[in-house]
Amino acid sequence: MRNSRIVRKGLLVLWGLFFSSALWAHGGAAGTDTDQCKFELEKDHWIHYTAYQPQAYPAEEFCGNIPDTATLTQLVFDYQDQRYRGMAVEFEVTKEPEGKRVFFQGAEKHKSGTVVLSLPQGVPEQGKYLIHITLLQDNGERLDAHMGFKAGAGQPTSKGSMGLYALVLFAGLYILYLSNAGFKRQIDGLLGKAKEF
Repeated sequence: MRNSRIVRKGLLVLWGLFFSSALWAHGGAAGTDTDQCKFELEKDHWIHYTAYQPQAYPAEEFCGNIPDTATLTQLVFDYQDQRYRGMAVEFEVTKEPEGKRVFFQGAEKHKSGTVVLSLPQGVPEQGKYLIHITLLQDNGERLDAHMGFKAGAGQPTSKGSMGLYALVLFAGLYILYLSNAGFKRQIDGLLGKAKEF
């Protein structure tokens, strides 16, 4: 009875850990001081940027390096400052160095402060790209910011899911250790031998 309760609680913890990665997917606990996926609009006023390729890498987030081309790519922008939420914002993605436009979204207001741009086919080829963001103020003034990224050869910026998978594996083995006497004897025997060295 006690072992089945431990197993049930352990499985609930594992289930919670597995789905909590979705909570960490957009920057985790990193503040803007250590956040490499941000760029400055004006002095001390930032936009946080994260790219996702949910079909190819469902649990990963990217910044300056996006691994695949020609796959659904979502670019997510979060304004770090309330004052930008009332401004219309325009987005463009260009292939560099030639400056060929691969995506454009005209000026719109985004009151929530979060903008999700979906590129259903991703970017067309491997190489360097530039995201152009233009905020249009009511007085006609424009704030321009740029963020570069490479496509086709990158790696996830977030290693959190690998750590999460290792934690889940460790937790599962620990639950097995607590609930299975034969497994516990084997592990205790291995630990006893290790202590002799």
